Amino acid sequence: MDKLKLIEAILGSQCEESASAESAFEKGEKLLIRTVTHYLTGRVTKQIGNFLFLDDAAWIADTGRFHDALRTGKLSEVEPALSTVRLNTGCIVDVYEWEHELPKTQL
Repeated sequence: MDKLKLIEAILGSQCEESASAESAFEKGEKLLIRTVTHYLTGRVTKQIGNFLFLDDAAWIADTGRFHDALRTGKLSEVEPALSTVRLNTGCIVDVYEWEHELPKTQL
């Protein structure tokens, strides 16, 4: 097998594995996601490869007391997104189910 065919075979198998990999996210679920920089809230619409798509998303600069934010849904600083957010899953630190209304007002 020549080098080009070997490279195509390797890359093709990696793409197939990625496409068939099970996702940790369910369409429609509301999440609070901690990234390597700050937080995001949003509703999962889909995942394509390493990108998670969030609608009704907001960048959360400050959660306030974290436990209180999870318990009550009250956040200290919110910047709502104006369109779908595409989040590279490689920058996710941890994910929490968000049992409250998604924040849509700038605070």
